[in-house]
Amino acid sequence: MKRVLLTIILACCTLALTAQEGIKVNCQGEKPTISDFAWAFLSSDNGEDEEEGYADESFNAVKQAWIRHREGLPQNEGVTLSVDEKNGFVLYESRYEGSLLRIEMCYWNESDKKHKLFAYNVGYYAQDGEYSPGQFDGLTFCRYDNASKEMTYCDAPGFEVEYGLDDGSWACYDLPRTGKDITVNYWHGNTKTQKTLKWDGSKFGF
Repeated sequence: MKRVLLTIILACCTLALTAQEGIKVNCQGEKPTISDFAWAFLSSDNGEDEEEGYADESFNAVKQAWIRHREGLPQNEGVTLSVDEKNGFVLYESRYEGSLLRIEMCYWNESDKKHKLFAYNVGYYAQDGEYSPGQFDGLTFCRYDNASKEMTYCDAPGFEVEYGLDDGSWACYDLPRTGKDITVNYWHGNTKTQKTLKWDGSKFGF
């Protein structure tokens, strides 16, 4: 029942995000960087939903870390924020009593040369390193239009994002810091197997 409830919550959060309006990406020149995408996404209202009465604590935590990064301030104890402009990748990590909250962001250039794909990924891990999904874990995609300089929420291109599986295992994702493919991790207890979602310029597939 707990697995089913969490899956429903994640699905509802995704639907709520999808219904929101486009996000303006402010950048100098024609090519936004990962910092431009990340700040546009984090400065939107994703962390709060007044009607539903929830606050995404993980989203708000990485947002505050990004603000400290922008202001040149040190991060709080246990928090690291790595911004890899060259590879278009951001990694936020927060450690507390052995547990780890891991948030990634990256983007891909689409083959039509008119769009880019942005991803935001949240995962929570227990003291032993085993995936331990929290309420706000999940993988979110936005599609950026070069002409309008806006990105809008979109479905995962070419695949269905899965979390709790019928066999009792959990699926979570690793975004690429190098290369273009997404790694899918399947956790059954503390046993992990992996598959690769390959990027073809417009979508992913096994």
